[in-house]
Amino acid sequence: MQIWVDADACPKAIKEILYRACERVGVALILVANQPLKIPRSRWVRAVRVASGFDVADHHIADNAAPGDLVVTADIPLAAEVVAKGIAALNPRGELYTEKNIGERLALRDMMDELRAGGAIGGGPPALGQRDRQAFANALDRLLAKAR
Repeated sequence: MQIWVDADACPKAIKEILYRACERVGVALILVANQPLKIPRSRWVRAVRVASGFDVADHHIADNAAPGDLVVTADIPLAAEVVAKGIAALNPRGELYTEKNIGERLALRDMMDELRAGGAIGGGPPALGQRDRQAFANALDRLLAKAR
């Protein structure tokens, strides 16, 4: 098992949880971004820098992750792509994307994009809170335990 992170938009608090978990269980963590990343010195953690451009990091993750891996992303189209390949996907709020819920998430995302584009609503999701961080850590622990 490897953990792939869509690191450009991943909150620092979630990366910290991932660093500790990977050290604890000895699982490879690969952070993919189109900018330089500061990562801890660890045999388990590495960063991959991809070219700038729309969805370049997403494509790298989708092309390289394999069944048995975990992808951490808030990007619903990326989650849909990896779930379709049989790869687990978890968002930074601790929600596991599945074959059963990904279609609904895509539809909701598209609807919200249309509302934002039309000026009916503004902004994005609320800031990540302590409850979200705890939900992510709990979901990650469950997935790591299941993978062993």
